[in-house]
Amino acid sequence: MSFYERGPVRIHFEEKGSGFPLLMIAGGGLNSTIANLSAPYSPFNAMDEFKYEYRCIGADLRNANGGQSTGPLEIDRPWDSHTDDHLGLMDHLRVDKFMVLGFCIGGPMIWNLLKRAPDRIVAAVLAQPSGSRPEMRDLFYDNNMKGWGPELTKRRPDVTMEMVDKFLTRMYRTNPDFVFTVTRDFVRNCRTPVLILPDDIPAHPYAVAMESALLAPTPRFKVMFDQLTRFGNLSTVPLRPPSLYSSGCIVISRPLHSVNPPSATSNTADSASDPSKLLLSIRLMMKL
Repeated sequence: MSFYERGPVRIHFEEKGSGFPLLMIAGGGLNSTIANLSAPYSPFNAMDEFKYEYRCIGADLRNANGGQSTGPLEIDRPWDSHTDDHLGLMDHLRVDKFMVLGFCIGGPMIWNLLKRAPDRIVAAVLAQPSGSRPEMRDLFYDNNMKGWGPELTKRRPDVTMEMVDKFLTRMYRTNPDFVFTVTRDFVRNCRTPVLILPDDIPAHPYAVAMESALLAPTPRFKVMFDQLTRFGNLSTVPLRPPSLYSSGCIVISRPLHSVNPPSATSNTADSASDPSKLLLSIRLMMKL
């Protein structure tokens, strides 16, 4: 069991494997923990899947219920406080450049990492990313006021529900639009290769994920998920020379339903729920 400490912040993290560093941000919202990198929160066991190819690094989110990371509730900078922890952890491990794979809340956090440290992240994968629905602006505030705040205040006498309310208001209500952490102009000008794997449930709006992809710079290389179905494994994929790949590359899949069933309005192909093809698309991205 490993911990990184910076002042009053104490972050629990784990590492598996060796190779180029791959930071992993689990789903589960503000209750994101290392355990969530496997089922049922993840479509696959992320660390075990990639530990033979990369140095996988995962951490419990600060103040996540069920986790071991603790620190102040920074009411005025909720997203940046978590980004501080991620970048601080990589500094602690003496990692300069790295890739990042994030689920759910990991989507907005990856965009914030790209904003804060664009020269350090060589590629990013946003799987089932969170986003703001115009018709459900208070979804994340309400969910966390019920599913995160009360348990946190039981464990932490120094944290009150009034503080939780202010923290969540700043996080999800002050700028309740798009991906929360960056603007559309930022995405439009992002030059880092990004793979977006949308979902289609209330907390993971398909429309927001697709808007992110369409706003990004036009890539020279774009792969639709159903085009990958004819390949049995990565060794058979005709990878192109590195010179043909441009920064700002966006690779888009159809909605992921490995964990969540399709919505009534979804037009998802059966192949989109195949974990082997999902992993294939991620590996293809990482080999760019």
